[in-house]
This record gives sequence, structure tokens and C-alpha cells, in this order.
Amino acid sequence: MRLSLFSSIVASYKSPVSTPTLIKFNPQLVFLNTFYPHLRRSSATAATGSDCAITKNSAGMASASSKLAVVGNPKLIPRELDEVVGIARKCWIKFKKEATFGMYTPFLVCLAAGNLKLETFRHCVAQDAYFLNPFAQAFEVAEDCAEDDDAKIGINELKKITLNKLRMHDSFVQEWGIDPVKDTSVNPGTTKCIEFLLATASGKIEGVKASGKLVTPFEKTKLSAYTLGAMTPCMSLYAYIGKELQRVIDGESNHPYRKWIESYSSDSFQAFALQTEELLDKLSVSLTGEELDIIEKLYYQGIKLEIDFFLAQPLVQKSVVPLYGEPNLEKRHLMMFTDFDLTCTTIDSSAILAEIAIITAPKSDQSQTENQIARMTSGDLKNTWGVLSKNYTEDYEQCIENILVTEKVEKFDFEGLRKALEQLSEFEKGANLAVVESGVLKGLNLEDIKRAGERLMLQDGCVNFFQTLSVRRKDDKVNADVHVLSYCWCGDLIRSTFSSGGLRDVMKVHANELIYEESLCTGEMVRKVESPIDKLQAFSAILQQQQEKFGGGGSGNDEEEKKLTVYIGDSVGDLLCLLEADVGIVLGSSLSLRRLGNHFGVRFVPLFPGVVEKQKEYVERDPSSSSTTWKGLSGILYTASGWAEIHAFLLGS
Repeated sequence: MRLSLFSSIVASYKSPVSTPTLIKFNPQLVFLNTFYPHLRRSSATAATGSDCAITKNSAGMASASSKLAVVGNPKLIPRELDEVVGIARKCWIKFKKEATFGMYTPFLVCLAAGNLKLETFRHCVAQDAYFLNPFAQAFEVAEDCAEDDDAKIGINELKKITLNKLRMHDSFVQEWGIDPVKDTSVNPGTTKCIEFLLATASGKIEGVKASGKLVTPFEKTKLSAYTLGAMTPCMSLYAYIGKELQRVIDGESNHPYRKWIESYSSDSFQAFALQTEELLDKLSVSLTGEELDIIEKLYYQGIKLEIDFFLAQPLVQKSVVPLYGEPNLEKRHLMMFTDFDLTCTTIDSSAILAEIAIITAPKSDQSQTENQIARMTSGDLKNTWGVLSKNYTEDYEQCIENILVTEKVEKFDFEGLRKALEQLSEFEKGANLAVVESGVLKGLNLEDIKRAGERLMLQDGCVNFFQTLSVRRKDDKVNADVHVLSYCWCGDLIRSTFSSGGLRDVMKVHANELIYEESLCTGEMVRKVESPIDKLQAFSAILQQQQEKFGGGGSGNDEEEKKLTVYIGDSVGDLLCLLEADVGIVLGSSLSLRRLGNHFGVRFVPLFPGVVEKQKEYVERDPSSSSTTWKGLSGILYTASGWAEIHAFLLGS
């Protein structure tokens, strides 16, 4: 079935040219035409219990003379989504990663752990008291400006709810023994939130020309929409935080801050936030694209200020976030490791190399010159890739099943897992040998590969994370090295990908390398990193070199206190390194990875609850201890939703 489907896909390619040139890729076909289909992830694979799913696509391949296109979609909000949801939901989807940064603020992590100092909590509650009155005032302005009767009624209801919350807040303040006037003054974070909200409600908006007195109904409605645009992110953020924290504390009946968390996770507050979003949508219906852009900017400002509000809370205790700011870690050397394919990228690199090969292949044997490296015709290449793909997929799945027929262990067994993955390692090496011997890589042009890498779309937030890390390294705020460990057949593809983000000198690449003669691949490969065992050996060798460089080749005990290892990966090939690292973070939802991990006693823990548990451990242990709470070979791997969450955890805002 897969073979016939693969054949129908590659049959849609237009005839390629005979010489390497600039190439235009069809992202959908690249996604399908891959030598490693078992790594493709989708809802379909989760439902069927397989990591392999191929969807038929009849789109044709653009001519090879076209300019190389960006692989993937750079828009945060797809066009289809843009047409079916309102501005409030679109803004939330676009800026939800900012909410993730809010969750990983020291204040909220300590609060979730239940060990936030009472004086810090009291300070935050007192700040809320300062903020609620201006919030009610802003609702009043929005109500006065709204021309639609239904909108007026809705905003009036929200204003009443806010005033009621203010009365409830007064009761809450008394219960905790807080006197805002005596106990605290308005801090800068609160002041900025208040000033932003009141300025927006008064029409003082960046990029909007002040019109003086509002005359027309449209002008009034527009200001009402802008005001709601500044207020809505606060409601949406608190509703999100309430739900996330509620999941973490479920089952903890004695959690000291349960009442505060439940006030925001409650059905009534969730409905309050939803009603605010719906009113923003209603008031924005008649706005132009330019005016909707202003609402988007106001929304972004609002959510950023709310996160700054949490960061402004004076913490009188130590926190485990951000990780590199954890006490005892500031002076340690961060050894950062990441996989490349589908960890950093949205598409497997083998798919890109396969597509370049097919597009640039000659139409027939007669079209090749004597000076060229002998290549298969495009038709033969399509067929050969199909056979390789089919054989690889079937043999890989069988190899995984052979490992899983052994008895499942009760406790984490790293050595048992490593020994089992030796079987997979032999298979991976054999598969790469088959690729080399087939000749499918012959004639690939180095310049085509580099251009493809420069335009390769990475996972959202990936480049930003490494760029932030790079800037902090230059500013001497982070002592870190970054290593890429990859099965990719072509290290040049990886280096060119990161060079487009100014990261070529930051990322140290450890991968296989194609062999060239005058920029054309001979079909041979320097095979360095082909298997889980190879990755583990490379990982260990890098750490050993680090130890010899700074530890003088001694026992390494001092060096163990100096380095912190973090590994980020998505597949079975990363499993051993993920477990060896002090912190192993899994991206994506590879079923094979989880099945193998579970079989050998590995626990997969969502990152945020895991961080909260570490915060509890940190407070409970000896404060004079110089060791970190993060250690390798614990048998625990942390699952993250994306690079934004990794960024928030490791580096903070």
C-alpha cells in the first residue's frame, strides 16, 4: 500500500532539468517523499498506533529553474483559521506562547509548588486591589462608547462582575490579613498596566491619530473595541493560568493557595473571560484590516505587561526557573544538545535531499555529458526511493516490535535499553549503506543543498531560542556550548540552515557528511552518526573533551559540579542521550519513543508539573547544598509543547 501510494506521489513530478540549479520545493510533497516516513507525526498516526502515515497529494512539482521557496508556512495564523475565528481567538493563538512565558515566572512556579512565601503572595494580592478599579473604569468607557445595544448590555454585565470581584477581593484581602494601603505601594509593574489601560481608554494609542471629541458612532465603537483589545488579554491569560495551575494542584486538598487558583479556574471566571472575548469580536466586526492590526498590537502589549506584572513581584526565595538562573547553576557550564530533524525542523532532511535528487536528475541516459557524475534517470530515482522507503519502514517497525516482545521491566533499566537499541543501531547502519550503494545521492549539487538549508523552515520558536542564547553568551550572561547531534546525511545542510539565522558559529554540528568532487556528490558518505549508540558515543565524547579541557583529565568530580547537560530530541534515536543528560526534554509525540521508553521503565512527565515538583524538592532539601536538583539517568524525561516552553524554562523571558 505504501509503495503504490509513494509511486502515485512521485509520478506527479514534472520532468526535471539535467543540470543542478536553483530549485523550488513543494512543501507538501517534501513532507511526503521521505526516506524516514516512520518519523512523520500526525493525528492519523496516533489513531492507528503507527508513526508512519502518508497522505496522497496530486500537486505537481514546479520547474527546477524557479527560485527556491521557503519550506513550511511562516504565518502564525493559517489563512483557513483567519476566516473562521474572531480577532480575540486569533490574537490568543498568535500570542499564546507569551502565556507560556508567564507560567514559567518564578512567582507562579513557587505558587504552584505551594511554597511561595506569604509576604510575596500578600504583595501580589495587594497589587490586584490597585488594578481592579482602573479595570472597572475601562469597562465603563467601553460601555459609554459602544453604540450597539447588545454590546452595551454585555459590557455593563462585565463591569458589574468586575465591581463584584472588587468587593470579593476586599474580603479576600481581609482573610489574608492584608492592608494594601499600609502593607505595600504600587510597584512599577502594576503602574505600567494601569497607565496602559487608562491611556487606551482615553484614546491615547500608539499609531492612532488623536481625534479629539468622539462624534460619529463608528469612532465611538472603534475606541470601545480598542479598549476591549487592551483588556481581553488579561482575562484570557488569567483564565489560562487558572486552568493550568488547577491541573497541577488537583488532589492537593491542603494547598495553601488553592482558593486563589480556584477563583481563576472556576467556571464563572472562565465564562467571564469568554464573554470578554466575544464582546471584542462583536465590536471589531466593522473594523478595517489596519484597525484590526492596532487591536493585535494592543493585545500583545497587554499580555506582555501582565507577564511583566508577575516578574515584578518581589521574590524573597530561590526558584528553579529559569533553569540557568537556578541557584548553584549560574556559574556552571551549560552543555546544550539538540537533535535536528523534526526537533528543530518541520521536515525530515532526507526528504529534502530526495527531492533535490529527483528534481535535478536527467530525463534520460542520453542527456548526461561525459564529464558529469553518472546518475540515474528521474524515473529510476523515483522507483529506487520508493523501494528504499518501503523496505526501511517495514524493517524499522519490525525491529521495534522485536525489542518490545521482551519482558517489560518494572524499574528503569538504562543498560537493558542500551543493549536493546544495539539491534536498532545495526539496522540503521545497514539502511544507510543501502542508500549509499543504491546511488540515489550521486550528483547532488552542494550549492543546491546549501540554498535548501538557508530556506528551510524551523519549528516555531527554535531560532529565537538559540539567538537569545547566543546574545546572552556574548553578554557573558550564559556560559554555554551548543551541539547538534543528527542522523542527517549532510552536515552542510544543517550548517546552512542555522547560518541563515546568524547561528552558524554557535551550533557545533555532529552529523554525517556527503563526499563531493567539484561540488557534486559522489554518492558516498562519511558515516559518523547513524544510530542511537553513535549519538550516545558522540554525546559522551563531547563531555569527555569538556572535562579534559577544564578538569585537567582528573577524576572529573569538580567538573561534574561545573557542567549542566540538557538534551532536546524527538525520536528513538535520541532516547539514550535524553536519559544520560541532566535534563532530557522530548518534543513531539513519537509513539515508538514512548513505547520503548515505557517498556524499559522510563517515565514521561509534562515539563511544567515536573518543574513544580523540582521546586518542591528544592525548598525541602538542605539550602547549603551546592548540588543541583537535576541529574541524569533518573529515568524521567520531560515532554514540552514546543520551543517557546523550552525557552521559558531554560532562559526565562
